[in-house]
Amino acid sequence: MLSVIDFIVIGVYLIGIAILGIRLGGKQRSTDDYFLGGRDLPWWAVCFSVVATETSTLTIIGVPAVSYGGTMIFLQITGGYLLGRIAVSALLLPRYFKGGMSTAYAFLGERFGDRMRSTASVTFMVTRLLADGVRLFATAIPIKVIADSAGMTLMGDPISYGQIILLLGVITAIYTMVGGIRAVIWIDVVQMILYIFGGILCAILLLDGLPDGWFQIAAQESKFKVINLGIGGSLTDWITQPYVAVTAIIGGGIFSMASHGTDQLIVQRLLTCRNLKDSQRALIGSSVLIAVQFALFLIIGVLLWIHFGGLTPQELGLSRADEVFPRYIIEGLPSGLSGLLLAGILAAAMSTLSSSLNSLASSSMLDLVERFVKNSISNSRRLLFSRALTFFWAGLFIVFASLFENTDNPVVELGLAIASFTYGGLLGGFLLGIIIKHAQEWDAIIAFCLTIITMVLVIFGVWYSPEQGWLFHLNPSDAMIENLNMRQIAWPWYTFIGSLLCICVGFILSLRHRFMNQ
Repeated sequence: MLSVIDFIVIGVYLIGIAILGIRLGGKQRSTDDYFLGGRDLPWWAVCFSVVATETSTLTIIGVPAVSYGGTMIFLQITGGYLLGRIAVSALLLPRYFKGGMSTAYAFLGERFGDRMRSTASVTFMVTRLLADGVRLFATAIPIKVIADSAGMTLMGDPISYGQIILLLGVITAIYTMVGGIRAVIWIDVVQMILYIFGGILCAILLLDGLPDGWFQIAAQESKFKVINLGIGGSLTDWITQPYVAVTAIIGGGIFSMASHGTDQLIVQRLLTCRNLKDSQRALIGSSVLIAVQFALFLIIGVLLWIHFGGLTPQELGLSRADEVFPRYIIEGLPSGLSGLLLAGILAAAMSTLSSSLNSLASSSMLDLVERFVKNSISNSRRLLFSRALTFFWAGLFIVFASLFENTDNPVVELGLAIASFTYGGLLGGFLLGIIIKHAQEWDAIIAFCLTIITMVLVIFGVWYSPEQGWLFHLNPSDAMIENLNMRQIAWPWYTFIGSLLCICVGFILSLRHRFMNQ
């Protein structure tokens, strides 16, 4: 049970982070200052910010759950992340810096035209709203459980999800709206240090309380297994199992190319670096940090498995493995440290949210508003409008996340899956512009839209059953899935399939220009 000290730690953190963000943000005189920090931020801070941005509450409580219920083979995917980021550093970042671009989608505008740029930008906005709206709601779940267990009320009623979401959203919006990207990045650095420090302390305390011979026990159960080559498995096994080495490295690499090379959420941070070399250092360095971070939380999952005597979540009275780490934080840590760990969970959520707000505002302003407003606008008015857009997106996030109080809402699944079917189209559009020289704007737009529609059908409708082979079924029942042992295509392959489809369709459409010019 949390103590008064824990609540004081959480309260001080929430208030302090807002004040610190405003102070660190400095003064902005233009949208270049507000969205890109004057392109003068140190690469190591950007590196930390990239890692903090891609780390959500779901990561902190979900990664330990993976090793608690299985092994550490999830770590394989970081090999793919490294290869994907090296590819982005060599292929896309030089183009962004050479053109002095302000958003990732400026490249598509320069290569194809403003319609393609706007199409990609709007797709990014929808993706962020769905995916990060769900993450914001997910953060409210453990906070609500804690508040209820402590008997906390507001005006006599239990604290609701909506009130928690409103508090987190408002605090994050304040420092993001006032301080711009500079505040976001420096606060990301603080927040990453906080949750990593909390994780290390948690691992030390777990180790201190484990019985003799715990390492041998875990090793005998293959809990430390990292490599799964999938030898002896069929091609179908490789396609449907996410953490077989070939899937993790190839699929994870392509996914990383899309998430870190075409998503404005990450690209915006890379464009704040002083030069191309610093940007490449930040990006490749982030792959090393994310591997260390995953390793830390996977080890925590193994230590928790020993701590709880190898009991399943159900035997512990929990509904799923994701609840194991939060339970230990609340019940197993001394006063003060529980509050620190929970502040770390809040830090991960606020980091993702602040990054989303600033990147959404930048894409809205630079990819859309400035494309359609032909009259010249003063720097002060552009800056004011940019802050207004940040406030607008914050309000939209709060409203959207609050809709998920009914956790059975199927849109939750859509929000968690949407990045998979948009990333393929985005990466495919970028590669189409680089590889297929004859491709023109409408070729890219048609290929992009067709890819997204196709990936929705693939992700939700394509299944494999050992008894019946490949099936297409958009809404199979739980009983049908269990009886036929149905499996879906592993998620790391979605971006690979989507990008390949987009390039092929765009290439076929581009052939007509060659024939027409002959």
